[in-house]
Amino acid sequence: MLKGHPKGLLVAFFANMGERFGFYTMMAILVLFLQAKFGLSGTNAGWIYSTFYAAIYLLSVVGGIMADRFIGMGKTITLGILIMGGGYLLVAIPGLGLIPVCIGLFTIALGNGLFKGNLQAVVGNLYEDKKYAHLRDSAFSLFYMGINIGALFAPTAALEIKDYILKTQGYLSDNALPKLCHTLIDGGSVDTATFTEMANKATISAEPVTDLTQFANDYINAFSTGYNYAFGFAAVMMAISLVVYFAFNKYLKPGFEAFSTDNSDGHAVPELSKAEVKERLIALGLVFGVCIFFWMSFHQNGLTLTFFARDYTATSAAANTYFWFDIWILLPFFGAAVGAYMIVNFLKNHTPAKDLILGTALLAGLGYLGYYQYMRLAPTNPVSPETFLHLNPFFIVSLTPVVVGIFAALNKRNMEPSAPRKIGYGMIITAVGFAILLAASLNLDSPATLNQVAAPEEMRVTPYWMISVYFTLTIAELFLSPMGISFVSKVAPPNMKGTMQAGWLCATAAGNALLGIGSFLWERIELYYLWAFFIVCCILSAIFIFSVMKRLERVTKNA
Repeated sequence: MLKGHPKGLLVAFFANMGERFGFYTMMAILVLFLQAKFGLSGTNAGWIYSTFYAAIYLLSVVGGIMADRFIGMGKTITLGILIMGGGYLLVAIPGLGLIPVCIGLFTIALGNGLFKGNLQAVVGNLYEDKKYAHLRDSAFSLFYMGINIGALFAPTAALEIKDYILKTQGYLSDNALPKLCHTLIDGGSVDTATFTEMANKATISAEPVTDLTQFANDYINAFSTGYNYAFGFAAVMMAISLVVYFAFNKYLKPGFEAFSTDNSDGHAVPELSKAEVKERLIALGLVFGVCIFFWMSFHQNGLTLTFFARDYTATSAAANTYFWFDIWILLPFFGAAVGAYMIVNFLKNHTPAKDLILGTALLAGLGYLGYYQYMRLAPTNPVSPETFLHLNPFFIVSLTPVVVGIFAALNKRNMEPSAPRKIGYGMIITAVGFAILLAASLNLDSPATLNQVAAPEEMRVTPYWMISVYFTLTIAELFLSPMGISFVSKVAPPNMKGTMQAGWLCATAAGNALLGIGSFLWERIELYYLWAFFIVCCILSAIFIFSVMKRLERVTKNA
């Protein structure tokens, strides 16, 4: 898949793995941590979550300006990695109050703002070279896949670290307990018998729990400290990204500067008139406006979708379902599937014999490993809400070659949709994802009816509803996000590439700032009304982008 691409593409997505690891760690556990540690309501935790994610992308404006006008992309990226790592170290300190934690979140957001948009701009600049220009869309799809390999491990790592710390403190994980613990500590009404039973089940010691208040304080501290250590592991991943970046950034140097004149290397960017610049900026603004509503909907995966996974989805699953939540089974099976593809490709296209040998080894070796791991599963296995978050990066990694292959086949027939048209299709597919959630929620009581207590087991739905939602939303993301980044890198005026990538991220920031609408509505309306709200937003956005499609495609063609 990487054949014909510059080496800098590989360096970029390996350097970005630390950022993705931290991003998905935060997405998987931030709201759960805020509620478990500080006893926040869903609404308040949601607003902190949405403000943090908005700041991540809004501060990319600072990164774009700093790179374009002051210290350049290379130094800005380096500074961003260092600041992000410092932020993760801060929130990793156990026992901090809410204000220091929020300062740590702002530090992470600032570092991300310096880093993310500029690295995307560097990747785009690598494809200003004429010999790479035709590979731009596929490059951003591969870049998107590569960086999500790191994201694939983040939710599982966070869960394993939290559970390990809990066990060292003598406890087992129960996601329903922190809410009850805070209710008891705050003087609220708790069913003592039920609470005592849950406390005893979550305590490793055979001695029964007698002091519920002491248990509540100890359990909250142990539960939240486990999340603190998960944030610390994200800081370690940032350090690894920094090492990769410094070791191999020579391959990125061709992309550190936007090309503005013809030269002997074949980099050519014509001077644009004021009218052309205006037309490009308007087109970018239209796409930015549409994408606000995509990110407002899509990033519910760390908020209301996590609430749904925690409160309405079955807490255990048989082996034939649970394997979706075990990456040590998913990854070998995925590798075996790659091996099978290599064998088929050898037989069909007569590729080199080494492809047959490698494919056979992958199919046999990883297939057996996956089967062995699967057979070790218990008849019933616990499902935690954090693990749903690895479905998105897994589907990105596994579906990207398929999507790229389909677009490549369409390109050969001159039928490949333009980047703006792909964005429009992405909005429609997003609406389908929320329609699946709506169907799953039709017979469920609202969170308000449950008074924010998790639904009883008999009311909970099978995990396959959420698996289907993540599958669908990931396809939508592959149609929209890498194509949006590619569109910006192609259409942005040459001297504004970093700033326009920051503009794309600002649109994401605006969508993230609206995430709290989801948690606000979560506590106040029926579930199917909540999902219908996102469906309507996505459909209206799709209608709008198709209404201006001719204008967007004209600008794309002339860029």
